[in-house]
Amino acid sequence: MTIKVLVTSTSFGKVVKEPVELLKKKGYQIIWNELGRPLKEDEVIERVKGVDAYIAGLDEITAKAIKAANKLKVISKYGAGVDNIDIKPATRRKIVVTNTPGTNTEAVADLTFGLILAVGRKIPQADRSTKKGEWKKFFGRAVYGKTLGIVGMGEIGKAVARRAKGFNMRTIYWSRRRKLDIEEETGAKYTDLKSVLREADFVSLHLALTGETKNIIGESEIKLMKSTAFLINTARGPLINEDALYRCLRDGVIAGAAVDSYSNEPPQGSSLLSLDNIITTPHMGGYTYEALKDMGMTSVENVIDALERRKPRYVVNPEVYQS
Repeated sequence: MTIKVLVTSTSFGKVVKEPVELLKKKGYQIIWNELGRPLKEDEVIERVKGVDAYIAGLDEITAKAIKAANKLKVISKYGAGVDNIDIKPATRRKIVVTNTPGTNTEAVADLTFGLILAVGRKIPQADRSTKKGEWKKFFGRAVYGKTLGIVGMGEIGKAVARRAKGFNMRTIYWSRRRKLDIEEETGAKYTDLKSVLREADFVSLHLALTGETKNIIGESEIKLMKSTAFLINTARGPLINEDALYRCLRDGVIAGAAVDSYSNEPPQGSSLLSLDNIITTPHMGGYTYEALKDMGMTSVENVIDALERRKPRYVVNPEVYQS
């Protein structure tokens, strides 16, 4: 029987074709997401029946969706974060869950620093004004020599800290665990979250989304920041209470923000989109050709290994192999 692979990631195979060709070479039948957006729970349930493998994006892969998967052997997350996948029921049903850690690290770090520069120097506002035929002066804030606060010092946080060295920035960070090796490499200094918020000119979020980190930045946290400071989020939207961020930006509590991810995607109707002191991008942190190729090939290799009864390189639930 033909092996069926459900692909719901909205970017998989759109720019880089090699991962798709590898699936076809194996003789797999690809079932595409025709909606062009992440799927809701009921939409996953409709599509997951009868498929052997699932290359997933930001879809709602809940316990109910997993229960409906009568043939599923592997869920391969096209990306690193698996907060949208209910891991425990997948493990109980002996479904291997994989991801692609590190494949988009440099791409996200590039965008993060691009947003730091853009929000500090008001580059998008100046671009729009000039294209309208205006010749206004836009007075921004320097990046060189300022203090960068990193919240979550994983691989992406480390990559951002490396870039900050080129701008002679003082880097401070808070993470669940102190990272002495990263401190030695980048010169970053470990401190508590409140100190990061109080001292940094640019606060950049690089945390995984968990029950503990959801809404970790709310109104009280934003009010700790300098009035001249900027908040950048290229991680997960729900790390920030967006209603609180809107109010604080509207009222000038902080100078501005730049976000690449949102609590609801796409963020249609979000009050954040009405503000001039926020830069918004469409969750494009990992969207470089190089990152997409690496991520795509890794996600496909994870699928092939699982289907051919080899342990994939990146398994999120290794306990599935213990029995």
